[in-house]
Amino acid sequence: MKSMTCKQLGGACNKVFTADTFEEIAALSKQHGMEMYQQKDTDHLKAMEKIQALMATPEKMKEWFTAKQEEFNALPNI
Repeated sequence: MKSMTCKQLGGACNKVFTADTFEEIAALSKQHGMEMYQQKDTDHLKAMEKIQALMATPEKMKEWFTAKQEEFNALPNI
């Protein structure tokens, strides 16, 4: 298992997510993001705007996603 924070995954807080795979941790982060969106959390909304801007350019989004996946893979197991 590995852990990453919301901030490490492009979010706005220090909430820690723990999972066996990058796909699992990305899903946890997405769920958290949806919760923060529903709560209209200002900091998370700003972080989401940055991700949405990346999504406008598929190449940049793929590069960002790959970098996050590589960061996850490089983490030690806990």
